[in-house]
Amino acid sequence: MSVHADGIMSVRELRRGAVAVGSEREQVLQELSTALFASLPRRDQRRKGEQYVRGLLAAQGRRSIRNVAVCLGDPTLEQSLHHFICNSTWDWMPVREALADWLRQAIGPQAWVVRQMSIPKSGRHSVGVGRGLDLHRDQPFHGQQAFGVWAASEQASSPVNWRLLLEEAQGETQEECAAAAALDFSRLYDASRRPVVLDTPTRDPESVIRRFNDAGVPVLVRVQGTAQLTVREAALPGYGQGAHSAQRIADSVRGLRRPTGWLDPTAPSGVRHVPAAKVRVGLPGREEGLARGLVLVGEWESPRRPATRLWLTNMAEVPASALLRLAKLTDRVGQDLSGFGDRAGLRDFEGRSLRGWHCHITLASAAHAVEVLTASRRDGERYFPGIPA
Repeated sequence: MSVHADGIMSVRELRRGAVAVGSEREQVLQELSTALFASLPRRDQRRKGEQYVRGLLAAQGRRSIRNVAVCLGDPTLEQSLHHFICNSTWDWMPVREALADWLRQAIGPQAWVVRQMSIPKSGRHSVGVGRGLDLHRDQPFHGQQAFGVWAASEQASSPVNWRLLLEEAQGETQEECAAAAALDFSRLYDASRRPVVLDTPTRDPESVIRRFNDAGVPVLVRVQGTAQLTVREAALPGYGQGAHSAQRIADSVRGLRRPTGWLDPTAPSGVRHVPAAKVRVGLPGREEGLARGLVLVGEWESPRRPATRLWLTNMAEVPASALLRLAKLTDRVGQDLSGFGDRAGLRDFEGRSLRGWHCHITLASAAHAVEVLTASRRDGERYFPGIPA
């Protein structure tokens, strides 16, 4: 099946290749397994890694280790797979780096998107369980809060790194956990060449911006409307008048809005246009070096209503249209998490240890990549993720 340069298949090409979906899925799984498990020193570990990913893809319902073993056709594998996930000493970070490199070639990510994934739990004994707030539903829940770093393009997305918010982590906030997930990944995998989109609504973005500035990583941070900023453009309302809320600044520059297009499979034409604007801003009371070069970006779903989402970035010279397209990658991640995350078992680890959780979610991320990249036509969507040659 051929894939166009932009990674989009035509309907005719999809139909012609429909009979080969199974073989393509197997090919992708084998190629990914070869790349992923090259760092594992023992042959049995590499075999167990591929078996586990294969079982995650085959299992129905909850992707527990027991169900994975059953779907592999050998329930006696449960003990050895449990040992491989929970007790074996293999290092998951080289596997994640290999996954990121493979996805870089497969989908050509435009950015690394950081998003919270809530994992409801009824008990209290699993690592990281506690009371939390689901940032995307704005609802409290009991369970684990995981922050994933996703390789994201407008056509497809898949996670490459994870960090679990731990109660014992000296009061680490959601924003700090999300930033650490991206920066830890950046240090291990040269991620500074692509921007980070931090989809964690931030009330006080100063510390987050500082961390990414110090690391030399371009970042687009979602901010709450109450975030306090100063206007840095003399020709605009609010200049020299001290701090204002991000929402007020965005409302005052509506005249700067321009229609911006982005890929939206739900739109009749496959492209949706929304108004967007950007304005140079600073952080009140902060040193000049940190405040210089920051831009506030607003996006509006309705021209007559307040800005839908607000973003702060250190990519001051990037056009508003390009910044908005980066911001819209968060929708791609949200759709892929909703459509494929549970199918790949991202939320399904039943053990209690942090090591086991990291090993499971690393391989579930690989299963997610296979799901996304070998999906046949999705209901109501007009694009098809590319499959690596």
